[in-house]
Amino acid sequence: MNLRQFLGSLFLSVLLALSPVSGAVAGVRVKDIVSIQGVRDNQLIGYGLVVGLNSTGDSLRNAPFTESSMRAMLDRMGVGAGEETIRTKNVAAVLVTAKLPSFINPGSAIDVTVSSVGDAESLQGGTLVATPLYGADGEIYAVAQGALVVSGFSASGQAAEITTSTPTSGRVPNGALVERAAPGNLDGEDNLVLELINPDFNTVIEVTDRINDFTAARYGRKLAAERDQRSIIVHRPKGLTNARFFAAIGSIEVTPDIPARIVVDERTGTVVIGADVRISRVAITHGGLTVSVTEDPQVVQPLPLSRGVTAQEPNTFVDAVEAGGALGIVEGTSLSQLVNGLNSMGAKPSGIIAILQAIKSAGAINATLIVQ
Repeated sequence: MNLRQFLGSLFLSVLLALSPVSGAVAGVRVKDIVSIQGVRDNQLIGYGLVVGLNSTGDSLRNAPFTESSMRAMLDRMGVGAGEETIRTKNVAAVLVTAKLPSFINPGSAIDVTVSSVGDAESLQGGTLVATPLYGADGEIYAVAQGALVVSGFSASGQAAEITTSTPTSGRVPNGALVERAAPGNLDGEDNLVLELINPDFNTVIEVTDRINDFTAARYGRKLAAERDQRSIIVHRPKGLTNARFFAAIGSIEVTPDIPARIVVDERTGTVVIGADVRISRVAITHGGLTVSVTEDPQVVQPLPLSRGVTAQEPNTFVDAVEAGGALGIVEGTSLSQLVNGLNSMGAKPSGIIAILQAIKSAGAINATLIVQ
């Protein structure tokens, strides 16, 4: 094969690799779209003190609970503070939160988040004192301690101040040691209940059929049965642990059915339109009225040799401009046609949100509109 033939075959291979295959849909693994019932994280919370701040901690006059906590800590350590007033600003009261993963054992380390509850200016450079973390049942599951990592900072002078991110919140990586095992385990369970992260009847049937095809080929019988639009019951084969069984069925690829939804976030102007959203043929006009008010006060001087005084006379200009609202027809038989129709009207994100809400009120959107 000469160089020209080699380059030609290489170019053809690249084209075949890049060209989309008709009817091919990328599948996802079962373990990426389901969770096991009873296997979840647990929330932990605790109250503690951050010390070592550079005069950016709580002012004890405005945060009396910080002073009480500091006195109690010193008493436990055998240092009596007496009745004297404490004036330090190097201490801040904080809430410590963390997630206790499932199946975690004592001695493991987890990350914690530390947030100020007083009027501290910054937690930069602080160290969290040993803080017990409680679960919903009131039991201590971990103890947190360590130096804080704070991404934000604050600096100020006499006439200016700058703040980046949030200096009153930080993290302690691997800052908590687990003292008690997380509740719940899969040992001894004969059935696994799989729950879809995004419930859908078609997806439940798809996952159930794919699992049954796999178990029938490997174990000789179908082991899965759908229960509702969210959950699937899978029977564990004898002689196999739940961990190995879920590892086997979790790698099965399925094609989930995505519901037709439009998600709108009015605060940020974000609009997300699903691929299966369809809009019936509608005519839309969208325009805006802009009113500008300008104040241009005039100074009036008194006449010569008069006893008048200099005065200020108000002068206001009001201008109203209404943008042209051409009537356009939008019909979305596909996502690309819908987007092109909205873009052709020149609508901004706020305008698109208003248009979608109006179309939904007219009953022309064949999808669920979620406004956040």
